[in-house]
Amino acid sequence: REPRRYRAGCCRPALLWPWPWPWPWPSSPLARGRKAPHGRLHLSAVKLAELHSDLKIQEKDELSWKKLKAEGLDEDGEKEAKLRRNLNVIMTKYGMNGKKDSHLVDTNYIKDGTESDALDDPRLEKLWSKAKTSGKFSDEELDKLWREFKHHKEKIHEYNILLETVSRTEDIHKNVINPSEENLVKEEVLHSKHRELKDKLRSINQGFERLRKVSHEGYDTNSEFEEPRVIDLWDMAKSANFTEKELESFREELKHFEAKIEKHHHYQKQLEISHQKLKHVEETGDKDHLNRNKEKYAMLEEKTKELGYKVKKHLQDLSSRISQGLQHNEL
Repeated sequence: REPRRYRAGCCRPALLWPWPWPWPWPSSPLARGRKAPHGRLHLSAVKLAELHSDLKIQEKDELSWKKLKAEGLDEDGEKEAKLRRNLNVIMTKYGMNGKKDSHLVDTNYIKDGTESDALDDPRLEKLWSKAKTSGKFSDEELDKLWREFKHHKEKIHEYNILLETVSRTEDIHKNVINPSEENLVKEEVLHSKHRELKDKLRSINQGFERLRKVSHEGYDTNSEFEEPRVIDLWDMAKSANFTEKELESFREELKHFEAKIEKHHHYQKQLEISHQKLKHVEETGDKDHLNRNKEKYAMLEEKTKELGYKVKKHLQDLSSRISQGLQHNEL
C-alpha cells in the first residue's frame, strides 16, 4: 500500500480522516449533532500526529463510558459531561469548532528561533523578555525554558476552553425554573466541572510561580526533572495526600514518563524534518527518491502517533491519580 501523502501545512478534508475511524464517530452519542468542519485544517505533520493521539484517547474513553452506562454506572452523567468537555477541547484546540483561532497560527514544530511564536499573555512576555536578556541561560537552557513557557500557554488555553464550556452550561442551568431530580443531577455535574477548573487553575498558578522563579534565578542544577509536564505533575504530587512510600514510587514513575516524553520529542523532530524533505523531493520529480522518502515519512508518522498516544495515556493516568489525592485532601 502506498504511504499516505500530505501537502505542506494542511491535511485531507475532515470527512476523509486518514485513520481507521471516520469523523465524527457516527455510533457515538457525543458526536451526534456535530457538524464536521469544512475545508482543510492547516496543521503541520506533528500537529496531525498529535490530533490522531487525542482522538484515539477520546475514542477509547468513549468506549469505556459506553460500557459503564450500559451497566448503569453513570447515573449522574458526570463522566459523559467530562467526555463532552474533552471533545470540545480537542475541536477547539485543532480549529475544528468553526471558529478562527490565533492559537493555531503555529504550523511548524521546528522554527527559525523562538521569536516566531507569541505567548499571548503580557506577564509571560515580560518574564520571557527578562530571562532572554539576563545572561543566566545558555542557548540550550533558553530552548528548555521556552518549552516551559509554551506549555504554560497551552494550559491557560485549555483552562479558558473549559471555563467557556462551564459558563455556557451554567447559563442553561440558571434558566431552568423547576428544581426537578434531573436538574439536581445536572447541578452535581456542574460541581464536578468546578473541581476540574479548580485543579487546572491550581496547576496554572503553580506553573507561573515556577516560571517566575526560574526566569529570575536560573535553573537549579539539582532539579530532578526537566520536562514541563513532569515538573507540573511532581509539584502537584507533593501537595497530594500521598504517603512517603507512595510519593517515592510516583517519583520513579515520573522518571520513566520523562524518558518516554523525550523519545516522543525526538520522533516529532524527525517527522518534521522528514516532512520538509518530502516537500523538497516532491518538487524535484525523482520518483525513486520520492518513494524512499514517502516510506520513511510513513514510518516516522506511525511511530510518532504511537508514542504520542502512549504519552497522553500515561499523562492521563498520572493526572487522575494526583487528582484523587488532591480531592482527598479537601475532604
